[in-house]
Amino acid sequence: MSSDWAWADVDVAVPDRSVQLPGVSMAGFRQRLRTPVEIAMVAHPAITLIVDLSDGIVYDVAGCRRRGSFVAGLLPVDAKAGGWRGECLQIRLSPVVAAAVLDASTELTGGVATLKEVWGRDAERLEDRLRGAASWEERFAVAVDAIGRRLGDRSVDPEIAYGWRRMVASRGRIRVRGLADEVGWSRKRLWSRFRHQLGISPKRAVQLARFDRAAHLLAAGHAAASVATRSGYVDQSHLNREVKAIAGVTPIAVATAPWLAIDKVAWPTGPRA
Repeated sequence: MSSDWAWADVDVAVPDRSVQLPGVSMAGFRQRLRTPVEIAMVAHPAITLIVDLSDGIVYDVAGCRRRGSFVAGLLPVDAKAGGWRGECLQIRLSPVVAAAVLDASTELTGGVATLKEVWGRDAERLEDRLRGAASWEERFAVAVDAIGRRLGDRSVDPEIAYGWRRMVASRGRIRVRGLADEVGWSRKRLWSRFRHQLGISPKRAVQLARFDRAAHLLAAGHAAASVATRSGYVDQSHLNREVKAIAGVTPIAVATAPWLAIDKVAWPTGPRA
């Protein structure tokens, strides 16, 4: 399977503002690729659901290849997604939403699992409804309805939800101790509850939000030294270390990652905008 990804051979659909849920963003893809391809996934402060609508999605995790709909956690190191011809719906859930609607909270970090493993018995029903929809607009509405129906089942502490929003809004330029003071908790309690409910430590979450900012500056062509300064790293060496720790690759590889190249088209109002 080739690693050369041609976005010119992929049609992208996005929902209008009337089809939205807080913490949820979506994009539809129709691939007209001449040969099967795969691209490495890049860490992002959202859980990624890829729903296969035409039996054409293949994903690879550390050399183990599988087919069908899947869910990737916040840090999908060594994970690749691809296919050939067909359609898929990609849904990004903030960890706060994901903790409420998915069945396996352990997959909120670095895991990759089948949709059925984290959506339960409703996964097949969701796929059937999406495949039967007549348009992307209808598919987006079906997805919003399915997610909305599950939101009432579980929820995270308001303090944890607030903490996550602050981390993402600040692009990782916030201290965990200061955040604990903001919500009126001890640092120990915030650390424990955050990790228990979102599957990631507050420190790692801050690093991920900071990395996301840096990754998009790198992809936009900015020099690594400038990116380090603008993203809140101590210096370029600090940037290099954290990018390697988060993504498993160098800043140069992140700068040319095809996974990021479609963001300004597919996610115009998403968390990365």
